[in-house]
Amino acid sequence: MKVGVYLCECGSNIAGTVDLEKVAESVKDLPNVEVSRIYKYKCSEPGQELIKEDIDEFNLDRIVVAACSPRMHEPTFRTVLEDKGLNPYLLEMVNIREQCSWVHKDVEKGTEKAAALVKGAVLKSAAIKPLGRKKVGVTSKALVIGGGIAGIQAALDIANTGYEVVLVEKDSTIGGKMAQLDKTFPTLDCSACILSPKMVEVSRHPNITLLANSEVTEVDGFIGNFKVKIRRNPRYVIEDKCTLCDDCVPVCPVIVHHEFNEKLAPRRAIYISYPQAIPASYIIDPKTCLGIEPLVCSKCKDVCEPEAIDFDMQPEIMEEEFGAIVVATGFDTYPIENLGEYGYGSIHDVVSGLEFERLISAGGPTEGVIRRPSDGKVPKTIVFIHCAGSRDPAKHLPHCSRICCMYSTKHALMFKQLDPDALAINFYIDIRTGGKDYEEFYQRAAEEENVMFIRGKVSELIQDVDKILVRGVNTLTAESVELHADLVVLATGMVPSEGTKEISKILKLSTDIIGFVREAHPKLKPVETAITGVFVAGTASGPRDIPDTVSQAGRAAVKACNILAQKELEVEATIAQVDELLCRGCGFCVESCPYGAIELKAIDRYGHSYEIASVNEAVCKGCGSCAAACLNGAINHLGYTDSQILNLIQALSEG
Repeated sequence: MKVGVYLCECGSNIAGTVDLEKVAESVKDLPNVEVSRIYKYKCSEPGQELIKEDIDEFNLDRIVVAACSPRMHEPTFRTVLEDKGLNPYLLEMVNIREQCSWVHKDVEKGTEKAAALVKGAVLKSAAIKPLGRKKVGVTSKALVIGGGIAGIQAALDIANTGYEVVLVEKDSTIGGKMAQLDKTFPTLDCSACILSPKMVEVSRHPNITLLANSEVTEVDGFIGNFKVKIRRNPRYVIEDKCTLCDDCVPVCPVIVHHEFNEKLAPRRAIYISYPQAIPASYIIDPKTCLGIEPLVCSKCKDVCEPEAIDFDMQPEIMEEEFGAIVVATGFDTYPIENLGEYGYGSIHDVVSGLEFERLISAGGPTEGVIRRPSDGKVPKTIVFIHCAGSRDPAKHLPHCSRICCMYSTKHALMFKQLDPDALAINFYIDIRTGGKDYEEFYQRAAEEENVMFIRGKVSELIQDVDKILVRGVNTLTAESVELHADLVVLATGMVPSEGTKEISKILKLSTDIIGFVREAHPKLKPVETAITGVFVAGTASGPRDIPDTVSQAGRAAVKACNILAQKELEVEATIAQVDELLCRGCGFCVESCPYGAIELKAIDRYGHSYEIASVNEAVCKGCGSCAAACLNGAINHLGYTDSQILNLIQALSEG
């Protein structure tokens, strides 16, 4: 056995805090070490070539690389070994950047820790063995969860490549939040004009099966072979028979708030969300309809000439297999009810940004004429409050939602275009215009359209007869501001949707502290997740605007197609392995596995039936939870066996 040790300076990232000369000197006389080298950028082409040359010159069969996180560069150096005919799992990586240099300012301590870690890797390498990757077949069909603009784009891109797609949307129609918008920034083009053609294309595409009013309830399996259960909720209206004649709506006696219009307008128990909805069919809300369980009212059915209404519809459970999954479950806006300090709920003329969007929309409850909710009057002065609940870790959201400055500016500009003599005032903390032509859009509003911008925070809103008294401070002039407004619009930020929370649990996806899906790597793998074969698109992983959402959806589609295009896939070899002679079938490993990769199976031994643990190698992620939970020591984690870990511990304990 011959070991080569390679230390990376990573510019000053590592070398600035770790004395690599001392580290190299400390390991060069360890057993089996043939060469110990330092290089400025080990991941560079010359750095990789140096390892290849040493493998030939010194006949190396174990490689230790001390550099950045293996999450970034382990595949790089495994490829180096494969190029020289070595098993890629004979590589041992040591993370001396994140674990040493980036967490220490003390060079002596950083060096001491790095030396101990590298020594441990050298001793561990003596116990590592070649491992073989497993191969699995691939089902050439994709599942896209969520029918907003991200899901629509991902589904179309995959389908246009020639693969089958099932698009599942929980709502009665696809379109998502974008369908509620009147115009989009910075071009102020019609949102429906952009979105509707894509929605129609989805409904007509031969490779896309659209399942609206449906939800994913269970996912098993692994990359290339996901087994998914989908619940199709009854519409109580047969889509193919519905002619959208609208005869059923006037006779329905039930009137409730319309969710699509942010509850600013009524709807009946039988309704269609908006004229361009896809599927183009009415739906009956079972929670409010009087004609379902028990049958009390059937007025809509009585007047339906096409006989499209069927109160006997039942939920259906579909079971499908998919090779890849794209999660595009969108976002919700921060609950405006939480913003009591701005008077929402007690002051009628305080509305959210999305409520204002419906008020200003030509297809909204007031047909584009902005009217105050309290009395229906047209406002002459509107105050737009940016970051309402955002960038406020003490009480609300800690993050910036990236779009609030822009959509508030858009609202103010659209209001001024409706009434040039009106007054539009924006209170902001910082104007953030991070997008193409976004800064120009802001400048246009401020300089050409006379939209007022006050840098400061609103501290209080008070109902003053039929006006709203707005009190705040201008932080640029340090002066108090007090003015009256007819309407106040709160720019609420983005939070994970309920669908994102639900599907994260079903798919066992990692989430961040807010609840957005966590990417495998925020820079290098922005659409991949911890579950191989599951990709994330759009605002399911964090706040972003429409262009970024569409771009990310396209990238997720490409990643999914990369899987669907293959007949077989190799899966990771560093997985759990059960010693059947030691396993006693207690099931602790089954309970501890976060990926559902272990199950108990019955075997016959010496004429008796026993249950033992069985690992699905394609599902296992090699996290090691099962090995830690096993009371009998019957589970080994390949690549991290007990002997390898004990060698590592020995080196660390010796310093």
